[in-house]
Formats: sequence, structure tokens, C-alpha cells
Amino acid sequence: MGQIRIGAGGWDYFNLPNGDRLKAYSSVYDFVEVNSTYYRIPNPSAVASWRRRVPLEFEFSVRCQRDLAELHRLELTPKTVRIIDSMERTCRHLKAGVLTVLIPKALVGDRELGSKLNSVLSTISLGETRIAIEFRGGEPTRDTLNILHDHNAVHCVDLSTQDPEVDSSILYSRLFGKGKENIYEFDDNELQSIATKASGPKFEKSILAFHGVRMYGDAARLKTFVSSGKFPSLTGQVGLGSLGEILKEDARFPTTKSQLIEEQGWKLYDKSGEERARAREVLERLPERTYPTLDDVLASLKRAVL
Repeated sequence: MGQIRIGAGGWDYFNLPNGDRLKAYSSVYDFVEVNSTYYRIPNPSAVASWRRRVPLEFEFSVRCQRDLAELHRLELTPKTVRIIDSMERTCRHLKAGVLTVLIPKALVGDRELGSKLNSVLSTISLGETRIAIEFRGGEPTRDTLNILHDHNAVHCVDLSTQDPEVDSSILYSRLFGKGKENIYEFDDNELQSIATKASGPKFEKSILAFHGVRMYGDAARLKTFVSSGKFPSLTGQVGLGSLGEILKEDARFPTTKSQLIEEQGWKLYDKSGEERARAREVLERLPERTYPTLDDVLASLKRAVL
């Protein structure tokens, strides 16, 4: 089995009341995808600081500044060359393993996408940093995918919904799951399937970048499974006690059954010590009415379950 790196999309939301969030994050995970570079060109002093604050073996990946593909549509101009130069410097200073380039939906359908990608990939010089291309909201043509292969670029996919279509010794996956936008939590079976795919013999290295509202928890649970073969519990209780804990986080009252399912049904709870389940499964047993409090919901569920 090749090397597997597991982390999340950024450290800004890592739950730390005070102190250095990046340093704390790097004590738990061995990889992070830098998302801020997608929105703005980073300050070189900030980049140097990121590298200093983490262990030597910690790995970064970098998202390419979005104007390259969104605003300038991969056209090689003085502005896009400056973006490329900045990304090259950032990757070099961070010793980044991968630079990811997002191709937006509007550009995926461009008949000239293949030739544009060929020009850009021929221009970028990243040394040991690999380039990963993500196609958003559409399927690239086989000719376009062949361009990735010709330049030893990685086809970046969400491994929970798609497999890469370009052979590569490296797997790079940005994981969002099957929910609306980024509102999702991966269950044990989904995480185990991701681990199985990422452990495939053709990959010398697999990098898994979780995104979404549970990204740190999802990444931590997968790391535990990869190292121990078991998934950790989510709460300190099981059954309705566990469900109550996860609803207590942010459920708003009064509420209705349909509102609870829509707003809370995507979450997982500990059905038993060994099994997690989707909250939707048990919330669907509620009678149709308005619930003034969480205790009222749990009492109603207790009657329904028993």
C-alpha cells in the first residue's frame, strides 16, 4: 500500500479557542489544502510563516488562484503569467505536493479547453509539485483528459462519487460527499470505501482533502480507521442519547418534523457502540406536528421506537 495523506481544506475553522490554529491543526493531521490562495495571491511572508509553523514532514497542497481559469479562461496573458509565477513561488516555498486547478463549469464546455490546458501545462514549471485538474459541473472530453495524461497531471475527483479517468501514480481527491453543497457527513461505509480506493496498488501516494461542515471530523475518523481498522464513536452515548447530543448542537425550536429532517437529517449519530446511522432514519419516525423543545422530540421518538 502506498502513502496516504489525510486532511482538510484549510485550518481557519479548526476548533481552537486561542492560539495558533495551523500549528494545532498540524499536530493532528499530516496534510492541509491551502484554500486562501484560490481567492487571492498570498503574501510571501505569510507563506514562509505557514511553512515555519508546521513539522518538516507536514505536507501542503495549494489551490491555484481562480482568475487563471474563471476570469482569464486559461488564456496566456501577462496577468495569467504573473498568477502562474506566484503559484510556482508559493508551491516552492511550501514544498507543496500538489497544485490544484479548478476548471469552472463554463470552461468545461469550451471547445478550445484542451488546447488551452495544453498551453498552460506547458508553461507551468513546478519541479516535484504535481498539478491536479478538477472539472466542476461537467465532464471533460477524452481529448482533454489525454492532455492531462501527456503532462503527467492528476485528474482530481471527489472519490465518494467518481473515479479518476486518467492513470496516475498519485491520487488527489477533494471530498464533499452526496449532500447539498458542503452540508454532509461521511458514514462509516463511505469512509471505508474511500480508504479502499485510496489504498489501491496503482497509487504510490493518495491525498484526501475533506471539505464541508464536518471536514475535520471526517478526516479524523478516516485517519483512525486507516491506522486501527476501527471507527471511533461520535458522542459519549448511544441511541437516542447520542441523537440528542448531535441535535443539541444547533437545532432550532420550535420546529416541525420536516424542518428537522431537512436541517438535521444529514448528521450521523451513534446507533450503537459499533454502528453509526443517519439522523434522518430515526427522525422520519416522528409524528407530523410542531415540536416546542428537544426534550419533546426525544420523548416522541422514544414512544415511536418502543
